[in-house]
Amino acid sequence: SSGINAEWPLRPGRKATKYLKDVVAQKQIIPMRRFMGGVGRHAQAKAFNTAGSLGAWPKKSATVVLDLLRNAESNAEVKGLEVDSLVVEYIQVNRAPQMRRRTYRAHGRINPFMCSPCHIEMILTETESIV
Repeated sequence: SSGINAEWPLRPGRKATKYLKDVVAQKQIIPMRRFMGGVGRHAQAKAFNTAGSLGAWPKKSATVVLDLLRNAESNAEVKGLEVDSLVVEYIQVNRAPQMRRRTYRAHGRINPFMCSPCHIEMILTETESIV
């Protein structure tokens, strides 16, 4: 999710949805700039001028953010805002508290089985159309 939110300053809502659908279909890539350990090199990442042309298509993260964007658009429609003039003004991903489970190992041992959830904060604003 952190790679997705780095590409979004002032991206219109419809373009953001199209971009995320293209990421899920692997037509456009998300360049990895910060957390790049183990990320492969791909030719699509050359368009973003990243170091080493590193990029990925995070399908799970993209679908979660796409659902969140659809939810925000439907909320704006209920509030009476024009959906076509929405712009993603701010998006931030924070760590959430880890949830604990246990996994059972050989010889009667038990190890922690942690998941790493996150909180995604997104603000969409309505922009005035320039005539």
